[in-house]
Amino acid sequence: MGYTLITANRNYSSWSLRPWVLMKALGIAFTDCLEPFTKPVNYEEFRAFSPTGQVPALVDGAQTVWDSLGIVLYLAERHPGVWPEETGARAFAQCAVCEMHGGFAALRNDCTMNVGVRVQPRPMRAALVHDVARLRELFEEGLDRFGGPWLAGQAFTAIDAFYAPVAFRVRTYGLDVGRGQAWVDHVLAHPAMRQWEAEALAETWREASHEEELAAAGAILADYRQG
Repeated sequence: MGYTLITANRNYSSWSLRPWVLMKALGIAFTDCLEPFTKPVNYEEFRAFSPTGQVPALVDGAQTVWDSLGIVLYLAERHPGVWPEETGARAFAQCAVCEMHGGFAALRNDCTMNVGVRVQPRPMRAALVHDVARLRELFEEGLDRFGGPWLAGQAFTAIDAFYAPVAFRVRTYGLDVGRGQAWVDHVLAHPAMRQWEAEALAETWREASHEEELAAAGAILADYRQG
């Protein structure tokens, strides 16, 4: 039967990107099922496949696994390479994944995910300045400690997948992540990320509330999306 991964719009859904790009990068086969955001709240429709009414969700036979972190933990029990092998790198990656999963609220709110545009952001709130500084610190620490080019060493692992949406945000809003830009450039060039981006640019539908969030984030300098 195999896995089915249910995700949403490529332009908007940062949570969907995380397990999708991890499975692509590790060569874990899955059926790709896209359920687009069609309105501000899709809870009732998404409840048909996820108990939280949210994406992503992984279906493995009779088992449904929800939440991006839950999916990563489920996959780690079944496939090698999800976490780094070396103890220190694995601890760093797991802590950083949990930090992203539970933190960076200002980054999420002020720099909404939209792959296909470039934005001149509004002046940063103090909370966003803090989040960007923390990203810079994390990226530089990972590259310095473990030798790159990925955040925990020589292989793409869950930490890179969890921060992959940040790479798109860094590019969209021109955020300064210092020497961490080397990782941003590297992950954006990954074939799986390029595939996600190509599909995002090909999307012709728009969802009003996500577009309103984008307009509130700053002035749109370029829009590369079709339609």
